[in-house]
Amino acid sequence: MSTSPIAPSHKTVLFLCTGNYYRSRFAEHLFNHLARDAAINWRAESRGLAIEDWINPGPISPHTLERMKQLRFDDQAIHREPEQVTYGDLRRADLIVALKDAEHRPLLDRKFPGWSNQTAFWHVHDVADLAPDRALSQIEKHTRELVLDLKKQS
Repeated sequence: MSTSPIAPSHKTVLFLCTGNYYRSRFAEHLFNHLARDAAINWRAESRGLAIEDWINPGPISPHTLERMKQLRFDDQAIHREPEQVTYGDLRRADLIVALKDAEHRPLLDRKFPGWSNQTAFWHVHDVADLAPDRALSQIEKHTRELVLDLKKQS
């Protein structure tokens, strides 16, 4: 009798940002909320490309938490600590989305050569360069479009 790994029951989108504290975490939780509502067979995860470069004052950005509260959804996993992306995370993902091309492509190229050409890039600035309400609105727009595209494909 052969033992082969069980295929996951869903596909995975992996959202990447620098610290896995703010942008990618919002995209992850919003996507999972929207995917459940749209009844698509996808689930999101998020990771950081350089969490060692950031000293976050907690597990998740208060801007992310506030926007999630405004949208009236919550997820039990929101309070986990930021996580560094690994090769295993990249290999397991069916779709990889980095939140800012100019910021994340160089990090991917340096730390995970060859993976930037397998990654979709958005252009959402971090909190130092764009007010959180505007950045989160951009992520929300992109994420809603992504869920609609994936629903059309299913």
